[in-house]
Amino acid sequence: VPTSPLQKALLAAGSAVMALYDPYRHDMVAVLGETTGCLALPNLRDKMKNHPEGYRILQERPRIRLSTLDMARLQGLPDGSLGREYVRFLEDNKVSPDTRMPPKFVDDEELAYVIQRYREVHDLMHTLLGMPTNMLGEVVVKWFEAIQTGLPMCVLGAALGPVRLSTRKLQVLATELVPWAIRSGLNASCILNVYYEQRWEQPVESLREELGIFPPP
Repeated sequence: VPTSPLQKALLAAGSAVMALYDPYRHDMVAVLGETTGCLALPNLRDKMKNHPEGYRILQERPRIRLSTLDMARLQGLPDGSLGREYVRFLEDNKVSPDTRMPPKFVDDEELAYVIQRYREVHDLMHTLLGMPTNMLGEVVVKWFEAIQTGLPMCVLGAALGPVRLSTRKLQVLATELVPWAIRSGLNASCILNVYYEQRWEQPVESLREELGIFPPP
């Protein structure tokens, strides 16, 4: 949907308010990511272009959807493999990769794919980081993604998401989870430069080590 800078600013402001009011409004979170990612998305695209695996992803444009996943095969992989743990995450948290909205407000077609790819690997970040989809888990993943991607939407979610947490969870977040997520985000190579569809058999621990993600506390 073609939009002017003013329209993008208004969409960003409105979606930010709604996303803060209800963090589970994925449509508003999506709009916020698209309308505020004008600097971060080209940077992510350049990182992909300068990496052999990331470049192949940009060229081949794989999608992570139920129509492209062989769920029976993934369920049959050994425990601890990326594919088996990813399916376990989807089942345990009752989520589907098909809920990721297609981008509407990114003018450049290649950048639109970059943000689509980011959305579709989000559940894989939960899998690699060992985080559930409750508010605590989402905040931790957002801290990691904020460091990794620089997307303002992730920064906002990381900074303001904790206001809904209890005092006990805030203590765990501040003393253990956020320091670990920040260290892992800074240490890890770019999460968009992994062709996850060709890594289903790889053990999660092996992929964490390859990327530079420290074991979850």
